Amino acid sequence: MSAIDLAGGDAAERFARLAIELHDSDGVEETVQAVVDFALQALDCSHAGVALSVARGDLEIPAVTDPVVAEIYQHQVDGGKGPLAESMRDHSIVLVRDTTTDDRWPQWAAKVVGLGVRSVLDVPLTTAAGTVGVLGLYSVHPDAFGPDEEAVAQILARHASVAVASARHEVNLANAVDARKLVGQAMGILMERYDVDGDRAFAILRRYSQDTNTKLRDVAAQLIETRKLPR
Repeated sequence: MSAIDLAGGDAAERFARLAIELHDSDGVEETVQAVVDFALQALDCSHAGVALSVARGDLEIPAVTDPVVAEIYQHQVDGGKGPLAESMRDHSIVLVRDTTTDDRWPQWAAKVVGLGVRSVLDVPLTTAAGTVGVLGLYSVHPDAFGPDEEAVAQILARHASVAVASARHEVNLANAVDARKLVGQAMGILMERYDVDGDRAFAILRRYSQDTNTKLRDVAAQLIETRKLPR
């Protein structure tokens, strides 16, 4: 199977369905799983996966179509070298036409050849804030990705970038709302127990948060659960 025809109505219909599916996804993991599933339908690849950048520059692997992809990703996470790492660092598309002849990352290539993968296309997921992850496409055949496949992969990556950024924003908003609720409940407990006003109750929570190097929401949650402030 070759890449879908970008000029055809079928391509437009497929991408429209993908956009709707991404919009309806409940969270980041569901979003990227929809992306990798679509990649198998739209491109001449055997496997696909997404790696996302998280706190402190670490990577997480929320969606793959085959355990082989997770092994390939983990090898780069542990070793720090390979096309995924380069794509993430340089915000660039990285193509490996044949893993048996490419000499840029010998240890990575040997690992990937052993897993039966012969060609790789890594495309960065980029937003205004920078690169948020990488879409990885893998084939058991050499030279599987040409200009058409790269063009489709770029469109897919743009869809995925927007969807991931939106999903993360919604998660952050939900966490912020949850944190405010917890802090409010904890303040209520302190106000009743110590007969203090809201400002004083919040100051107490903040002081315990600073003194124990604990997030404010965690201090509040502990107070609600144990009826005691952390020591």
